Amino acid sequence: MAAFSNPQVPSKMKTFVPLENNPEVMSHLVHQLGISPKVGFYDVYSIDDPELLAFIPRPAYALLFICPLKFTGKLAMRRIPRGSDLDNLLKEAIPLKPMPRADLLYESQALESAHQSAANNGDTGPPEIVNVHFICFVKGEDGHLWELNGGMKGPVDRGALDSDEDPLCEKALQLGVRNFLARKVQAGDGDLRFSIVALAPNFDWKVAVDDCLTANNSIYLLRRSWHKLLGQY
Repeated sequence: MAAFSNPQVPSKMKTFVPLENNPEVMSHLVHQLGISPKVGFYDVYSIDDPELLAFIPRPAYALLFICPLKFTGKLAMRRIPRGSDLDNLLKEAIPLKPMPRADLLYESQALESAHQSAANNGDTGPPEIVNVHFICFVKGEDGHLWELNGGMKGPVDRGALDSDEDPLCEKALQLGVRNFLARKVQAGDGDLRFSIVALAPNFDWKVAVDDCLTANNSIYLLRRSWHKLLGQY
C-alpha cells in the first residue's frame, strides 16, 4: 500500500475513538476510504413499520447494527472503486490469516486517518466505557444474507434471499436483526436497545443529477425553439 501521512495520526500507541452510529459519521468514513458518493448511510427508525422503512432508498446494500452486548461488517464490492484506500486494504487483507490480517488493519494509517476524521464529525464526546458492539448484515454475491460479527470466528450465513430482496426486506430482517435480538433474550440479556443505519443509494446525489439532467434538457429545448424561431425569418 502506498505511504500515507496525516498529522492527525499519532506515531505511538494507537487509540481508536468509538464512532457514533449515525449517517453523517459513517458516510464520511466510507467516503474517506474511497467509496462512491453515489451511496451513503441512512437512519433506520424501525424494523417493523413499513411506512418508516419506506423512507430508505432501495436497494439497501448493508445494515450496520449496534447494540449493548453482554455476550459474545462485507460491503458491496461493486461499490468500492479500484485503487481506493479501501480497495487496496481489502486486497492485502483477504489472503491473510486472522492475526496478520488484524495487524494489517491496526497498522493501516489510511484506515486510522479516515476513522479519526469521521470521529470528529460526531455529535457527542467519546464514551468512558464502551459496552456496545457493531455487527454488519450484508447480501453476498451468492444471494445469501451474511452476518459479519467480530465476536465470531468468521462470517455467518443466515440464509438465502431472493434476487429482488435486500438486507432491509422483511425476510432479511427476520433472518438477521430480529434473529440476533431473539438470541440476546434467550441468553438472558433483556437490553434490546439498538441503532441501525443502512447503506443505500445516495438520494441527495440522485436528486442533484436529476436536477442537472432536467436543467440540461430545458436548455436543449430552449436552444431548439430559438433555432426554429430564427429559421422562420
